[in-house]
Amino acid sequence: MGQTLCADASANSDRPIGLSDFDYDTVTDLLGKGQYGLVYSAKNTRDGSRVALKVMAKAKVDSMEALMEEVEILMHINHPHIIKCFDFFSDDDNYYLTSEIMGGGELFDRIVSRHHYTEADARNLCLILINTIAYLHDADIVHRDLKPENLLMMSNDDDASVKIADFGFARRLEGGTASEKCGTPGYVAPEVIKQEPYGVCADVWSLGVIIYIILCGYPPFHHAKMGTLFKLICRGQFKFYDEEWSSVSSEAKDLIKRMLTVDTRQRITARQALNHPWLQMDEEELNKNGMKGTLAQLRRFNLKRKFRAAVHTAIVTGRLQRLVASLPSNQD
Repeated sequence: MGQTLCADASANSDRPIGLSDFDYDTVTDLLGKGQYGLVYSAKNTRDGSRVALKVMAKAKVDSMEALMEEVEILMHINHPHIIKCFDFFSDDDNYYLTSEIMGGGELFDRIVSRHHYTEADARNLCLILINTIAYLHDADIVHRDLKPENLLMMSNDDDASVKIADFGFARRLEGGTASEKCGTPGYVAPEVIKQEPYGVCADVWSLGVIIYIILCGYPPFHHAKMGTLFKLICRGQFKFYDEEWSSVSSEAKDLIKRMLTVDTRQRITARQALNHPWLQMDEEELNKNGMKGTLAQLRRFNLKRKFRAAVHTAIVTGRLQRLVASLPSNQD
């Protein structure tokens, strides 16, 4: 076991929650990393429940305003397919955010573990994602970093338990637009690359990229050189290659085209997408479209994605060690 950090919890359940209410392991139970810090598995000593505890070093937080906006959004939205957050508190050195543990891993890992995969499976999953993004957009919230790594599974037993996570770049637009250049290359919308004012439709583009990958196993825009990749995105230059796409319905391809439309005035909205014919098609009909080739492609794509993530994790190891050293330890 790694170093365990804990403190005696007060018997007074009415007092504000704080670090002393959690008992967590700083090494073996590291769950991941977010924009500002590291996430650990923790036990709430008040009720025994397990939570994810995100630890953010104050010295590493560039914008307190951005952090508080993330917290405010997460604490006030309520949707079955968005990660649920419980508490936010701080001490002299760190901020702490607690949320539900996503014990089922990443969505793409779940897909590639399947032995049978059809267009109906893909469509039902995409319906959940589009519905969830429509909920956010109805509340004038833009996520701004939709990508496979931020689509997590609540359970190992339920293939529909997907939830959207990591709201570090999320903003409440309140009828306005955003202008910051943020997101992940390959998923970012053309208007963000061009540093034009943009709205919630930037998420629709990112989700269109994800749906493309879910249906064929590789991204619509890819190039080793970042500049060339961005040019392809800004031109909306992608293809449906016959080897993977010949067995996919024309309705699915039409929705992707509408989501990956460069002109934001012509791009379909998430709410409009819910009425698209593909999402209304008969499941039995779509079940006929097996996608064995897509699974093979998706497994290759997922391995490459995991390798890049492992390299990045190695780079931030020093940051992890410094943050762990800053946490309060037991005085046994």
